[in-house]
Amino acid sequence: MTTDHFKEIPVEPHNLVKGKTGEWEVVIGLEVHAQIISKSKLFATASADFGGDPNAHVGFLDAGMPGTLPVLNKVCVDQAIKTGLGLSAKINLLSVFDRKNYFYADLPLGYQISQFTRPIVSDGYLDIDVEGETKRIGITRLHLEMDAGKSIHDLHPTKSYIDFNRAGVGLMEIVSEPEIRSSAQAQAYVKKLRMILRYLGTCDGNMEQGSLRVDANVSLRRPGEKFGTRAEIKNVNSIRFLGQAIEYEIDRQMDILESGGEIVQETRLFDPNKGETRSMRSKENAHDYRYFPDPDLLPLRLTEERIDTLKKAMPELPDAKKARFMEAFNLTAYDADVLVAEKETADYYDAAIAALTAKDKTAAAKMLANWLISEVFAAMNRDHKTLASFAPEALAELVDLIQDNTISGKIAKDVFAKMWESGKSAKTLVSELGLQQITDPSAIQGIVEDIIAKNPDNVAAYKAGKQQLFGFFVGQAMAATKGKANPALVNEVLKKILEE
Repeated sequence: MTTDHFKEIPVEPHNLVKGKTGEWEVVIGLEVHAQIISKSKLFATASADFGGDPNAHVGFLDAGMPGTLPVLNKVCVDQAIKTGLGLSAKINLLSVFDRKNYFYADLPLGYQISQFTRPIVSDGYLDIDVEGETKRIGITRLHLEMDAGKSIHDLHPTKSYIDFNRAGVGLMEIVSEPEIRSSAQAQAYVKKLRMILRYLGTCDGNMEQGSLRVDANVSLRRPGEKFGTRAEIKNVNSIRFLGQAIEYEIDRQMDILESGGEIVQETRLFDPNKGETRSMRSKENAHDYRYFPDPDLLPLRLTEERIDTLKKAMPELPDAKKARFMEAFNLTAYDADVLVAEKETADYYDAAIAALTAKDKTAAAKMLANWLISEVFAAMNRDHKTLASFAPEALAELVDLIQDNTISGKIAKDVFAKMWESGKSAKTLVSELGLQQITDPSAIQGIVEDIIAKNPDNVAAYKAGKQQLFGFFVGQAMAATKGKANPALVNEVLKKILEE
């Protein structure tokens, strides 16, 4: 991590933490391990699929069999390049694979093939939004490496088991600069990074399955001073736990420092059941791993042509999509954020907009966003369904019927409920149930005149200054038409007659 050197970063007063002896600045750097989406592993042909029976997806190299040689997976390299482009980073035309030497039961080779001095990607950044402010977090590097196996300790009271299915799967380790100053910023960073990876299709971001894991390096210093000694919290597998782990570590380190003690550089684990971190081992430095270039792998040389080809195929990323939604469809920042949070939702919204036939497409698109965020999401959560359960064209058709005054917004909610249950189209249901909105001014005038004739006392009270009775008359008109009268037309006709 870059916390080994001192980098002058402006102090953020609103993020300072108050202790008993004064204020402290929290310094956080994150290492995110993102499992690459590919059919096979980084240096072997064994399947990289998640799951399966233990040790069912193991090749000779993964098991450390003598005489086996690594062969670099081209898809994994392309995925790393795409990710680097998505992080506005520099793609290095020359990178080198190294051996990171350490012994553990889930690493049969006795070393991990990784990149140390010359990574494939460097010098990127990520913009995060926290409490209404946008902050840019520098990304030091992204390097490729092979994953280790998985140790399982809870199947037997005295034994541990190893599953090598994950061993050798391609990882992108994405290392931030130590520019994060709070647990909220750390969580926002991981959320944004995971979102970009999913948009790019380079990692599924599933933290529960372990395809995205976070190491958090946390230290404290007095504002403006050099970095303090850090502790690394290893393998945090949820954004909520990341926030809890950092908050606990801040309190732990502050108590030690304010009591006159010193922080020990170490690796710690977070226990979500107790909500605390505990020591795992003393923290190693780079020289402890005895890095050296892997003699079985040539340096990786890329061409500008290969990078340009991937750049041209890049999808629209969340920030660009959010800006487009806000500018083209007059959406609020909040609504746009909700729609771009998941690529599937953003794609659904785009498909629904493409299906709209309303004359005022901007107004229809804004209404469509409201319906998607409120009614559709609520139905999905209630019935535990996905967006695939309700076609974007179906939602567009419903919004079009509201926009052209065929039905009112109130009736549309009933129509939507029946669409969700039956799978029928909005037009079919409106026709079958006779729900077309009454938009004939003469028909509405007759209904309003009848209501006024039946309520002379309320008419007199209204004309005497009791303006709130206007709502009473509107309600009576809507009830008389079973909600099918155009509300705007009812208001217009009613106001005209009452004023006369």
